[in-house]
Amino acid sequence: MLAKEQLAWQQFVDRFLGAVLHTIRHVAHLRSMTLSVHEIDDLSADFFRLMLEKDCAILRRFRGNSSLATYLVVVARRFVVNKLAKQAAAQRRKSELPLEEIVSVGRSDRLENREEVESLLRRLKGREAALVRGYYLENKSYDQLSSDVGVPENSIGPMLNRILAKLRKYPNSAAG
Repeated sequence: MLAKEQLAWQQFVDRFLGAVLHTIRHVAHLRSMTLSVHEIDDLSADFFRLMLEKDCAILRRFRGNSSLATYLVVVARRFVVNKLAKQAAAQRRKSELPLEEIVSVGRSDRLENREEVESLLRRLKGREAALVRGYYLENKSYDQLSSDVGVPENSIGPMLNRILAKLRKYPNSAAG
């Protein structure tokens, strides 16, 4: 009996692997991410492992309102979006650098000291200053900043990018 179950699982994976791989690549493309073959394989293995968890609970929730392939693609898309978002957040936390190393002033000059950072921050008002100070100087997460300034967490990144672009336009005060 166990051999029959293994054969059935292998047939299931063989049948839907193409759709899952396509979903992974498509989600990565939509998020402008490039995934290695190894990362794609890991995501697909994690997805199929998820299908087996809790005695195939996700598969048992299938109600036939769509084709099984459509249902699995929707589940795979949600799974991949969540996984990639978590990976991106972990990478952001890992690569957080002080504002001095991130904000480019002029062409190749970088901010060299905290006084320059504070000088630029004085040019920002309210929420903008709070976001930059919180993220770059206080190392707060997007979640913390969202609570602090009252904007959705998924708006923090785009807001920081706009603010940094604004700061890059200011001439280097120490170069004058």
